[in-house]
Amino acid sequence: MQTPCIHLCSLVSATGFCAGCGRSLQEIGSWTSYSDTERRRIMALLPARLAGVAAASNHMKTTLAGPERPL
Repeated sequence: MQTPCIHLCSLVSATGFCAGCGRSLQEIGSWTSYSDTERRRIMALLPARLAGVAAASNHMKTTLAGPERPL
């Protein structure tokens, strides 16, 4: 069975998707019960989701770092 898991499991709270594979917690938990068609449908959504995860992660890093200050 094909899986998008890359063993970098961490849910991004801003998106609700895994930072490694782009799936929701529900999709991860139900993956083995999905049909091949359902898994392919979800797999087609993952590139866009992962782009959103990356953008949200970058935004969080910038927000938490705060403004730059001279040394």
